[in-house]
Amino acid sequence: MKVPLLDLNAQYQSISKEIKAAIDEVVTSQRFIMGPQVGELEKRFADYINSKYAVGVASGTDALLLSLMALGVGHGDEVITTPYTFFATAGSISRVGAKPVFVDIDPNTYNIDPALIEAKISSNTKAIIPVHLYGQCASMDSILGIASKHNLAVIEDACQSVGATYNGRPAGTMGDFGCFSFFPSKNLGCFGDGGMLTTNDEQYAEKTSKLRVHGCSQKYFHDMIGANSRLDNLQAAILIVKLKYLEDWTNARRSHAKKYNEAFSSISEIITPVVTDNTNHVYNQYMIRSNKRDAIMDSLKKNDVGCALYYPLPLHLQECYKFLGYKEGDLPESEAAAKETLSIPVYPELTEEQQNKVIDVAINALKQ
Repeated sequence: MKVPLLDLNAQYQSISKEIKAAIDEVVTSQRFIMGPQVGELEKRFADYINSKYAVGVASGTDALLLSLMALGVGHGDEVITTPYTFFATAGSISRVGAKPVFVDIDPNTYNIDPALIEAKISSNTKAIIPVHLYGQCASMDSILGIASKHNLAVIEDACQSVGATYNGRPAGTMGDFGCFSFFPSKNLGCFGDGGMLTTNDEQYAEKTSKLRVHGCSQKYFHDMIGANSRLDNLQAAILIVKLKYLEDWTNARRSHAKKYNEAFSSISEIITPVVTDNTNHVYNQYMIRSNKRDAIMDSLKKNDVGCALYYPLPLHLQECYKFLGYKEGDLPESEAAAKETLSIPVYPELTEEQQNKVIDVAINALKQ
């Protein structure tokens, strides 16, 4: 029996009739660019996370990029973020000409450690981008307090955390901007690339709405230099269908996580996710941690169980960021996490039999 890391086809089969009908409606209308489904999704998504505004964009990466552009971040500026994240977080900073300044993570949650942020603030710092990694929010009260003290903007990278909360507040609603990805593997994924930018500020919403269409407020009249970053109407139609099921899917992920937690609780060599009391985890990934990570990974692969490394090399050690001058040992918690963590299947359609196999193979790997 194979156990994939993610089974998108199983999800599709459960809602295929609705998806096909939604796609057919768009195809029949021939309104592929900025059609009514985009606006409808924006409204529904904003309502779902209790944000005043939502702006559909081409990807989670573009949500980050347009947020930085709307804030006027550019050459000579610095933006503080974590090195233990997907490349887009830092890459977006670089693309507007600013410098990413990396701060190490909390070894329990894998999110940026607020206690280390202030030491990295300079006169050039313009913003902080905390990442709500794997489905759990960063310590936003501390981060927002630091940002307020130093007059810094906050962009929440919530690309892995749709539906997560911190002290009852949804991810993507606490900072100046929230950024979401609809990449197919995400908890709420479309059939290609897609993203959403959220804000409670009307001016930011208006500005980013222009920026996504080459800076236009009226066709062929450009108020600013923007980008081509529109959410595709077909993807919006698909996401409208999927959004209805997101809570059920999230609950299934939490149920699977609970079973893993219980199964591994007596295994000292496997550390399960640490969930803080004030957060609501949505398990975009379920990460185990072990100093025997590679042995577990090899055994899972040999037994046809999907698994993956998120992320094998922290951003401060990537080739493209050598010019920043970081070296191995500078951010030890991020480096350790990269060597010891492993993602195992947690998708909603995972069966009990499949999950039992994942557990058995992982535990038996430690006995060899």
